[in-house]
Amino acid sequence: MRKFWPRSSRVSEGSEMNLSPSQQRFARFAWGTLWATVLVILWGAVVRATGSGAGCGSHWPLCNGEVVPLSPGWETLIEFGHRATSGVDLLLVVGLVWGARRVYPAGSPVRGAAWASLVVMLLEALLGAGLVLLEYVADNKELARGWWVGGHLLNTYVLLLVLTWTAYLASGGKSFSFRSRLGLRLGFVLFWVAALGMTGALTALGDTLFPAEDLASGTAMTFSPDSHLFVRLRVWHPIMALATGVLLLATIWPTTMAVNTPRASRWASYLLALFFGQMALGLLNLWLLAPVWLQVIHLLMADLIWIVLILFAAEALSRQVPQPAAQPAS
Repeated sequence: MRKFWPRSSRVSEGSEMNLSPSQQRFARFAWGTLWATVLVILWGAVVRATGSGAGCGSHWPLCNGEVVPLSPGWETLIEFGHRATSGVDLLLVVGLVWGARRVYPAGSPVRGAAWASLVVMLLEALLGAGLVLLEYVADNKELARGWWVGGHLLNTYVLLLVLTWTAYLASGGKSFSFRSRLGLRLGFVLFWVAALGMTGALTALGDTLFPAEDLASGTAMTFSPDSHLFVRLRVWHPIMALATGVLLLATIWPTTMAVNTPRASRWASYLLALFFGQMALGLLNLWLLAPVWLQVIHLLMADLIWIVLILFAAEALSRQVPQPAAQPAS
């Protein structure tokens, strides 16, 4: 699969926008910030899957009352590492805003996207802090934790969306709008995939809090009325995944045929390949009883599907935006 960010100054065929050297550097920085954020998200999954969320106690932003823990155990190292990399990622997004202000004029959509990235990143940090301060970490089984985890995942998807949007525009991507029938259809697909991600987050939380000894006992727990809600919710994630596959097939290929651009075709191929690969990983995850390494790969695939879906939607919808009429020669 080709890299998700372009080597050239064009993000879509037919674009005649030539980027200056400073704009090219900013575009590379924007893509780099996006992928750095994905790595931080994956580290967060390791924190949750290993039960290390309480590694710094209920202290935030300090770690067990210290700026840098002096004699940390493994759980503290994992949690503190996630906080440190999250801080670096926040600085990268601040750099994104600073760079956008230097490279692009006031009113540029790239500036607006960069500022949106910073706002959502700050909200992401606050949600993470809330999980720690309210002690919705480690072995906490309160139902309220599920709401926080779901909200945190939704905000993470919004963060990836605005960062992808920033990088797409910075790479010469055209403006686009959801104010059309196609926009409504693709907007619903984005909403549905985000909802699928939220059920996946709750399923992963249930796997962490209520591990099964074998596949048979795990299945019995899932369908037992006496099981915790996080366990009984497991059944909905694969059902939603199957429905998502049908929705993608019913939406992506017809849209690709209507848009009829090489890049839209590539994004569609990547998207469907990633999704059905993700389905296979989901079955493997179920069979192997959700080991940590496979949970991380499963989340990585979910993030890649989300990013490629955004780029596909941007490519398709940018073709729907009417371009300014040429002015008659005087």
